[in-house]
Amino acid sequence: MIAVVYSGSKTAFWKIARDGKTIAECTMPGINPCFNDQKAILQFLNKKATLINHAESIKKIYVFAAGASSVERRNELAETLGIFFKYSKITVKDDLYGAAISACYNNSGIVGILGSGANCAYFDGKSPEKNNFGLGFILGDEGSATYLGKILVKAFLQEKLPKDLQSEFEVKYNLDRPQILERVYKKPMAQQFFSSFFDFFLENRNHKYILDLIDKAFESYFNIYLLPTIKLHPGKEIHFVGLVAGTFQEQLRETAEKHGLKITSITKEPIYNLLNYYSN
Repeated sequence: MIAVVYSGSKTAFWKIARDGKTIAECTMPGINPCFNDQKAILQFLNKKATLINHAESIKKIYVFAAGASSVERRNELAETLGIFFKYSKITVKDDLYGAAISACYNNSGIVGILGSGANCAYFDGKSPEKNNFGLGFILGDEGSATYLGKILVKAFLQEKLPKDLQSEFEVKYNLDRPQILERVYKKPMAQQFFSSFFDFFLENRNHKYILDLIDKAFESYFNIYLLPTIKLHPGKEIHFVGLVAGTFQEQLRETAEKHGLKITSITKEPIYNLLNYYSN
């Protein structure tokens, strides 16, 4: 029995399989080793009956997590998971590696992540090329759910949203300026707070203001992440992975077309392809 885990900073997706067939699955808060310590991750695990019931039967676990980009972070996360899954061989890679495998399998290509966070890299069929993009939600993540949430909250606080969206935001979230500032600057997991507003984009996906925000965010992503990568690796197929890419793929493809580019594939939930890859 194996388990495959794909985790952004907000959500971790688990699939458990036997002989290539899924027998259980669940989601839990993200297990980013940069933001979640051992105690927090073990608390998450111990709240999931699905994982508790299969913990002793799982022999291999393949984990792809945001924040697991260094050897130290990967070892740290593997050690934490090993406390819970005592009989499992645990392999930890970062989410970019998981996205690349999900999109390309063993082929080469350029892979972009647009989920709770953002990243991009050339994948040679074995490993993603190192880059300087992974700056997190404060310094980077342009185009991601966290980035979109940050722009939305800022516009709300500055009363720059159209009146209908301003009113809807107030009613839906019931947050005032002091509450928001305290949540962002005094409490942990600000990136999850910002990404939680992605539902607002889904509910208003046909509103011109929202569409404009998304278009501008995608344009920033292309200029900062994708175009520099393409310049180094021209002619390679372009793949995208993640919730934002999958949800707003029409706008993403339109942005690509503006730059004379064509996107080969967009995978909203990479966990399915990863399970297929490691089950076979």
